[in-house]
Amino acid sequence: MYYIGYDIGSSSVKAALVEAETGKKVIVLNEPQNEMEILSIHPDWAEQDPEIWWQYICTATKRAIREANIDASKIQGIGISYQMHGLVIVDKAGNALRNSIIWCDSRAVEIGSKAFAEIGEQKCMEHLLNSPGNFTASKLKWVKENEPEVYNKIDKYMLPGDYIALKLTGEVTTTKNGLSEGMLWDYKENKVADWLLDYYGIDQSLTPKIVENFTNQGIVTEKASKESGLPAGIPIVYRAGDQPNNALSLNVLRPGEVAATGGTSGVFYAVTETNSGKSTRVNNFVHVNYAESNPRVGKLLNINGAGIQYRWMRNNIGNESYEEMNEKASQINVGSQGLVVIPFGNGAERMFNNKNIGSHILNLNFNIHTNAHLFRASLEAIAFSFVYGMECLKDDNATINVIRAGNDNLFRSEIFSNTVATLIGHEIEIYNTTGAVGAARAVGLTDGDFEKFGSGITTNDHVMTFLPLKNKEEYEAAYQKWKKELELILTTK
Repeated sequence: MYYIGYDIGSSSVKAALVEAETGKKVIVLNEPQNEMEILSIHPDWAEQDPEIWWQYICTATKRAIREANIDASKIQGIGISYQMHGLVIVDKAGNALRNSIIWCDSRAVEIGSKAFAEIGEQKCMEHLLNSPGNFTASKLKWVKENEPEVYNKIDKYMLPGDYIALKLTGEVTTTKNGLSEGMLWDYKENKVADWLLDYYGIDQSLTPKIVENFTNQGIVTEKASKESGLPAGIPIVYRAGDQPNNALSLNVLRPGEVAATGGTSGVFYAVTETNSGKSTRVNNFVHVNYAESNPRVGKLLNINGAGIQYRWMRNNIGNESYEEMNEKASQINVGSQGLVVIPFGNGAERMFNNKNIGSHILNLNFNIHTNAHLFRASLEAIAFSFVYGMECLKDDNATINVIRAGNDNLFRSEIFSNTVATLIGHEIEIYNTTGAVGAARAVGLTDGDFEKFGSGITTNDHVMTFLPLKNKEEYEAAYQKWKKELELILTTK
C-alpha cells in the first residue's frame, strides 16, 4: 500500500509515492521538466494560472504510477503541500475567475500597511500575531478595489492547496493553517478573523468550510480519478503551506525544534507553544499539529537574499560548478582576508522592516583577493544572514534546541553549515527528504503517533550532523565585522 504527496511550488509541481507501512520513498519526480512560467504583467506582480497546477498534478501522478510500476489501486491517501500566501478565487461552479496572485506578488503591500496602521499594532499582534501585510487577505482586498466585476462573481477565496483539493474532491474547503498563512486566523478567539474581512469590506460568506488536518478532508471524485489516474474514493487527509510542511518533513513538530531551508531564499521556521508575536520581522503561522488545547505556532524568518547570491556568483564569475566553487572557497581562511559581501540583492527584506538594501561587495583588494575569496565571502555572508535572522527569532520569544535542514543547496556546503552551526551554537541535522515526501508520509498521521512518524524520518533520511566548532573566535570576529558593515548600510537606507 502507498501514500502520494504533492508539493505545488511556483517553479514546478513535485509528486512522491511512499510505502504506507514504512514511509520509505518509492519515487519522487517533478513536472514540468523546466520551470513553470510566472506572469508579471506589471513590476512586482506575479501570477500563475491555477489550472496549470492541476494539469501538472495529473501528469506527475500518471508518471509516478507508471515509472514506479505500481498498482494505482493500492494508493490509499493524499497529502498536499503548496506555495504559501497565494490567492485563488472561484465562482459557484468551482472555476478560477482569474490567475492566482502568488506569494511573491507585492501589489498589496500598501493595503496591508494601511490596515496595520488603522486597525492598530496591538490588535493585529494580539489576534493575528502579524501585520495583515502582503498576504492573501490583502490580495483579496486588491481584487475588490481594482477588479470589482471579478470580485462580484466570487463564491469562495482560497489558497493554492485548497484549489487542488477542490479539483480532487469537488469540495471547497480550507484549513486553520491555510487561513493563518493568509492572515485570516484569529489566535486569541480561535476562529476566522472576520473582523479583518469586515474592515476590508469582504463578505464573510466567501470563506470556505474549515477541515482539520490528519482527518478525511474529502474523497477523490470519479471525474478527478479519470483525469489524474488516482483511485476514486481515496481521501485527502493533510494539506499545509510549503514551510510548515517542510518542518513536518524534517520532524520539526515540537517547541524548540527549527527547520531551515537554504535555497534561492533562506528560511528559519521555529516551532513554539506560545500564541504571541512582538515583531513584524517574524511571521507566525498555525503549525500543522496546532490545537487550541495544545498550540503549536511556527515562527517564520525569511531571508530573500540567500542562495541566489551564490548562484549569481556561479553564473557571472567563472561559470564553475558549486562543487568547484566550494573547493576553492575551502582554501581561503575564515573571514576571507577582510572581504565582506552583503547578500541582500533579491528585493525587500522583511527582517529589515521591508527595506531593500541591495547587495554589496566591500573591502575588495585587487592585489590579494581572487574569485576564491569572493566564493568564501559569499558563503560566509549568507551564513551570517542566517545567524542575524536567528537573533531576530530569539528576540521574538523563540527557543532553539535543534536545527534540521534538507540535504540540498547551501547546506551541502561545509563552509556554510559549519559557520551557521558554530555561530548559533546548535548542531544542524541534515536529512535527505523533500516536501512532497513529507506530505505523502503525513497521510499516515491519522493515528496521531508523531513519535513513530519522527523515528521513521530519522531511520530513512538522516544523512549527517554538523556540530558547532570548538574554536569559534575567528568565526565570531568575522561575523561581527560583517554585522558592523550591515548596520552602517541599514542606517543610510
